[in-house]
Amino acid sequence: MSPLSKVMPTGTEPEAGARTIKAQVGIPVHIRLWEDRTRGEQWVPSYDPGVMSLVEDDFLRIASNNAVDAGQRSFEFRPVAAGTHRLVFEKRMGWKFTSEDRQIYYVTVS
Repeated sequence: MSPLSKVMPTGTEPEAGARTIKAQVGIPVHIRLWEDRTRGEQWVPSYDPGVMSLVEDDFLRIASNNAVDAGQRSFEFRPVAAGTHRLVFEKRMGWKFTSEDRQIYYVTVS
């Protein structure tokens, strides 16, 4: 292969900045993300429910007063099938059509 040629992606390579998590079938996977509800932020997960089931979605308020409502949003997924599965979290604002931020996780389940 020439030094100028590039390897073509097959669709299974993680995107730049994606995180990898190792898990086992049936053992919960926890993901925590900072959410500032004062600004209207909300993390929205996108995943295949056939291979990962969402067990819990909770919000732990850390900063709260008359002007601030922020904390950690925690998600708990239970893998039900072996393989590498993609979880995408988009930080949405109620008045916008596009996401503010995006977090990608690859969960390798054995």
